[in-house]
Amino acid sequence: MEKASSPEASPKPHHKKSFVTTLMEAATLRSPSFKEDTYFLSHLKSSEKKSLQELKDKLTASLGPDGQCTMWGIPLLSGDEKADVILLKFLRARDFKVSDSFHMLEKCLAWRKEFKADSVAEEELGLGELEEVVAYMHGYDREGHPVCYNAYGVFRDKDMCERMFGDEEKLNKFLRWRVQVMERGINLLHFKPGGINSIIQVTDLKDMPKRDLRVVSNQILSLFQDNYPEMVARKIFINVPWYFSMLYSMFSPFLTQRTKSKFVISRQGYAAETLYKFIRPEDVPVQYGGLSRTNDSQNGPPKPASEFTVKGGEKVNIQIEGIEGGATITWDLVVGGWDLEYSAEFVPNAEGSYTIAVEKVRKLSPWEEAIHNSFTSREAGKMILSVDNTASRRKKVAAYRYIVRKSCLD
Repeated sequence: MEKASSPEASPKPHHKKSFVTTLMEAATLRSPSFKEDTYFLSHLKSSEKKSLQELKDKLTASLGPDGQCTMWGIPLLSGDEKADVILLKFLRARDFKVSDSFHMLEKCLAWRKEFKADSVAEEELGLGELEEVVAYMHGYDREGHPVCYNAYGVFRDKDMCERMFGDEEKLNKFLRWRVQVMERGINLLHFKPGGINSIIQVTDLKDMPKRDLRVVSNQILSLFQDNYPEMVARKIFINVPWYFSMLYSMFSPFLTQRTKSKFVISRQGYAAETLYKFIRPEDVPVQYGGLSRTNDSQNGPPKPASEFTVKGGEKVNIQIEGIEGGATITWDLVVGGWDLEYSAEFVPNAEGSYTIAVEKVRKLSPWEEAIHNSFTSREAGKMILSVDNTASRRKKVAAYRYIVRKSCLD
């Protein structure tokens, strides 16, 4: 039976941290952890329970004795706990002010009817070039929230901007597509006390054009704020330019603690470190330092990965032992922000056999995606995967996984 030993570190020279190094290690800014709201009625304050009942009464009065309305397939006046979850979201968005919450709910119901939001998730909008690129649902965080990734760097291309936003019809179609992505995410929620009732938003700010997207981003923001209250548990910004971090620091004192607790700001080059805090490596897309590729979901749930760290000035060897002759080992390996050397070798058990350089030592750039490779052994032995970070002082997050398939001839 094959076995992977714990990553083994080579002795590292002692480095005294410079002021610049200390600043770089503090580059990942993070607000206090967001605690998701409760939807158990027994946990609500008496004033909050009263507001919930008053909102129901207002809705009943506006619809009449036989009136009914639904949102995400849930009848809002059914007395069902799922309906309470939705109504509480509108109340929380307006600090439990019943009149304001009711006005927001009314406008949202009217918008959903006019926009035909209930059917948008199943529409074919012909914007396939944007899928898995600009906005897409991909995996779950460590707590089970669906994760939506957003990356608008492709719009630096003027031709792409013209194709998507060139006139009002094109812009409306894009907005409809973006709402479609949101609706598909909402359809993954439980709307149940104690369940998963919100999503995670990850926004990649790398190469994002500020001017060309200002109108579009404002419309998207307005649509989501008005019609999807309290649907986002956490907003993670990655590859954040220095000036964005500076602006956030300036405005942060004026934000409520509740708002700040939902925000995570991570500078360029620290995407993997940040995302791993909230999302397992096997669920993080390869372009952000994870192990998940677009078509992986076709093969069922992702195989869990083992996580480890590579300290500055350190070389780590991962030894996978017990590989039988004729077996094929397939592995995935990634180190966040690579910028180090990697190699793989197979060491036969038999004395006198030669070590095989499966992958020769090579330097991996910071933007390199996860290694995915396989090797079929002719004889029994072990595989050693090496990552050499001795030229760097930066500690890096890392993950690997493997599977060994025995020979069909056995």
